[in-house]
Amino acid sequence: MAMIWDVVVIGAGVSGGLAALDCARRGLNVLVVEQRAFPRWKVCGCCFNAQAQAVLCAVGQGDLMERCGAHPLRRLRIGLNGRNADLSLSGGWALSRERFDQALLEAASQAGAKVRFQTRAQLEDVGLNARSVRLLSTSGGSSEVVQARVVLVAAGLVNQCIPEQRWLGHTGASRIGAGCVLPAAAHAYAESVIHMAVGSGGYVGLVRREDGALNLAAAFDRSLLRARGGAAAAASSLICSAGFELPTDLMDSRWQLTPALTRRPPALATTRCLLIGDAAGYVEPFTGEGMAWALTAGAAAAPFVIEAQADWSPDLEQRWQQTLERLVVRRQRVCRSLASVLRRPILTEGLFSLCRRWPRLPERIVARLNHVQLPTAELHPCL
Repeated sequence: MAMIWDVVVIGAGVSGGLAALDCARRGLNVLVVEQRAFPRWKVCGCCFNAQAQAVLCAVGQGDLMERCGAHPLRRLRIGLNGRNADLSLSGGWALSRERFDQALLEAASQAGAKVRFQTRAQLEDVGLNARSVRLLSTSGGSSEVVQARVVLVAAGLVNQCIPEQRWLGHTGASRIGAGCVLPAAAHAYAESVIHMAVGSGGYVGLVRREDGALNLAAAFDRSLLRARGGAAAAASSLICSAGFELPTDLMDSRWQLTPALTRRPPALATTRCLLIGDAAGYVEPFTGEGMAWALTAGAAAAPFVIEAQADWSPDLEQRWQQTLERLVVRRQRVCRSLASVLRRPILTEGLFSLCRRWPRLPERIVARLNHVQLPTAELHPCL
């Protein structure tokens, strides 16, 4: 008889890699499929907060950041209309996605997970005790079908893994994500500081990576992209208006855009399938929250996967929905509210003035976004 995988994880990013590691270290038979080759770059702020670090500690990867040479994050510097406001940060790190995702996947492999790169996946029929998953090679065009007792979909903002799925939310009004990386010689930005340039039409985050390069991640209104003629010019206008130094070679840089950032699927689970990470919904993050959401969801999955080895039920799907609501969605609401404020110039100016006069108040907001909340009682942080 053909082998049935305990769990097939679709997507080897932050959430998928963490879920694969946690499931494998608990003795489950894990297959990870990823449509790209690793290591790979992707649009991301490259920032991890205290919640992200606590989840890594809980799954035995508390030294991953230091092992990979990550820079600790100590300050958030906000720029608006030529003025700066500095806020303190604690417990955060800056690390490139190339290095982080690769390290996490290597840890999953060492725990026993099997990984297949350059492979797309699509859910198919549901059997008595398993779900069919079609795997298609992105290089050679070959195809095969495997069986999984549980499928974890961690395939990003927009995926085609579930044919009947349709994304919900007001994506027409959502900002577009964008990012690029500039070489170390192209800037003089300090380590351990997140620089955030805020202005009309969006914001740009700039942070020094472990390799010295400058990582830029932005959220733009579509109108700003059209008016400026592209992401590089839009970023340049926001950085200059914020009063930050304009990095050398910015206008010649290659930018990658994302789909609309604010999205949610119609459901977080379907028969023998759970959605995790960005695939389970996303809003604009600011100081590393996106990484924390993804890691937290990935760490929450294993107990559900183990339970589903014996049986799958609508109750399990409902409890997964409730779990993500408690661990992720509530945190996302704070970022959604902040994103809404930043679309209103008068409110933005008021909030910025508050940051300059009473920094402890916004620092409490950041601390709320960073507070540690582990997914299950089985996980214990090493902090």
